[in-house]
Amino acid sequence: MATVGGIEDVSNQNSVEIEELARFAVEEHNKKENALLEFARVVKAKEQVVAGTMHHLTLEAIEAGKTKLYDAKVWVKSWMNFKELQEFKPAVDSTITPSDLGAKHDDHKPGWQTVPAHDPVVQDAANHAVKTIQQRSNSLAPYELLEILLARAEVIEDAAKFDMLLKVKRGNKEEKLKVEVHKNIEGNFHLNQMQHEHTD
Repeated sequence: MATVGGIEDVSNQNSVEIEELARFAVEEHNKKENALLEFARVVKAKEQVVAGTMHHLTLEAIEAGKTKLYDAKVWVKSWMNFKELQEFKPAVDSTITPSDLGAKHDDHKPGWQTVPAHDPVVQDAANHAVKTIQQRSNSLAPYELLEILLARAEVIEDAAKFDMLLKVKRGNKEEKLKVEVHKNIEGNFHLNQMQHEHTD
């Protein structure tokens, strides 16, 4: 399929039309793959003029209680009443932006932003931290992540830093750990520092 135009950002990605396209993408994917994804929200939307319009959507969908990011392409030729899902795949290389982290009120605000603990990227960062602590520890009892008590993130260009307070369990003992995890431009996590939060 010949590309006529470049890919451009959609000015209003929260429009009803964009949401309908995202829902359509999830429904079509569910039909094709016999999946049970549930649409949550549109994160990013771009479009390009082809024979019609190709909508490039990044959306959140819920699968088995977990929120995941997906990239979808929907091809629309409105004059023919034609709409087709071209591609639907997990978003691997989603670069975190402040808006993705829920800091929508002011996307360009520097510094740390509180982020939701259920954000899939925050959960990945927390799991990475616990896994790394386990590898560095000489304890036989494995560390188990119970809860993300607090999560803050700071986005610097294409990288991100996460500052989190995690509740973990080791054997039958619960501990709180303060960790800082960096995510680089390639999307790899790195545990930068960790300390035990001492509670009485």
